[in-house]
Amino acid sequence: MNGRRSRLRQGLRLAPALLALAYAGALPRPAAAASCRIAGVPRVVAVGDVHGAYERFLGILRSAGIVDDQGTWTGGSAHLVQLGDVLDRGRDTRRALDLLMRLEQQAAKAGGRVHALLGNHEVMNLVGDLRYVNPEEYRDYVTSDSDANRERFFRSVVARARAVARRQGANLDEAAFRADFLARTPPGLVERTQAFSAEGVYGRWLRDHPAVVVIDGVVFVHGGLTAEVAALGCEAINAAVHRELTSDLPGTLRSPSQTLVAGESGPLWFRGLASGDEAALLPVVEKVLSSMRARAVVVGHTVDASGRIEERFGGRVVTIDTGMTDVYGAHAAALEITRDGTLTAIYPTSRQPLLPPAAAADKRAPALPLAAGEARE
Repeated sequence: MNGRRSRLRQGLRLAPALLALAYAGALPRPAAAASCRIAGVPRVVAVGDVHGAYERFLGILRSAGIVDDQGTWTGGSAHLVQLGDVLDRGRDTRRALDLLMRLEQQAAKAGGRVHALLGNHEVMNLVGDLRYVNPEEYRDYVTSDSDANRERFFRSVVARARAVARRQGANLDEAAFRADFLARTPPGLVERTQAFSAEGVYGRWLRDHPAVVVIDGVVFVHGGLTAEVAALGCEAINAAVHRELTSDLPGTLRSPSQTLVAGESGPLWFRGLASGDEAALLPVVEKVLSSMRARAVVVGHTVDASGRIEERFGGRVVTIDTGMTDVYGAHAAALEITRDGTLTAIYPTSRQPLLPPAAAADKRAPALPLAAGEARE
C-alpha cells in the first residue's frame, strides 16, 4: 500500500478508543430502498463540495431558486443534488448538514427531492479520521457535560496505554500522556465523534445515503467512475458502499484500499474524469456512460482552478467543485439541468449556458437521449 492509499489508516492514530467510539453500535441496517435511477425530473440543481462554507452554500441555493432568504425550500418539484464533502476544512459544517437534513424533509413535502450523496470526507469522519476537521468546529458540539465526557474518555484511553506499556515492559509517563491527550482532544470532540457514530444523528443519517444517483440519464457522483466500477451499476455500487460502512466496517478499516468506499479507484476518490488526459481517457468515459446507460457524468472532489464549472470530453463530464470554501478561493456555483437537457452554470451574480453532452468538437460518442421511461437497474 503506497503513501496515498494509506491515508485512511494514517488518519486513525488518535487512539483505538476514539476509533471504537466512532463506530460504536455499528449494526447492519438495510440500505435505503429508493432507486438510484430516476426519470422525469423537471429541473435538477447540483452543488459540489461545500467544506463548511455554509453561507456560500446557502447563497448559491438562493441564486438557484432552491431556497428563500430564510433557507426554506422554494424549489417546488426540483431535485437538489449535493455531491458530498459537506464536511471538513471550513468552520460551519454542522450548519450545512442541518440545512441539508431540513431541506430533505421540506422538498419531499413540496414534491421535490434532495439527494445528499456521500463524499470521501463524509466517509473519513464516519470512520474516525478527523485530520481535516476545522478545530473551531468542535465548539459547536460543546455541552455542559463536555468536561465530564472528556475525562471519561481519557480514563478509557489511559487504561489502554497502561496495558500497552505493561506488555512492552515500559513505564508510562501519565502526566505527559495526559497533557498530550488534552492538547489533541478539545472540548466537543467526544460529542462530535458520537454524533457521527452509527447511532449518532449525523452518522445514522449519512450511512443511509448513496454514493451515486442517475437522473434522466445524468450520473451524479462525488469523485468519478472507472469503467470497472461503472460496470457494477449504481444499485450495486450503493449497496457495497453502504455495507462497507456498516456490517463490513471492520474489513474496511483493515484494508481500505480494497474497498469501494475508501479505495483510490472507488467512486468517492477517483479523479480521472476530472483531471486525466481527455484523449487517453475518452474510451473509459464511453464505457462508463454505456454501462450506466447515461449521457453525462457530473463530479465534484477535484477543485477547478478556474473557480468555474467546466465541461470535459465534449460535455460528457461536468466538473462542479469550484472551491466553495476559503481554502480554495471561496467560489460558489451550482449546475442547473432542465428537462430538455439544457445545462446552465449558476454563479452568485450570473448565469452561463453550457454545451449539452457531445455538442463540442469531439463527437466520437453520440449523446444519449433523455429517455423519460428509461429502464431501471
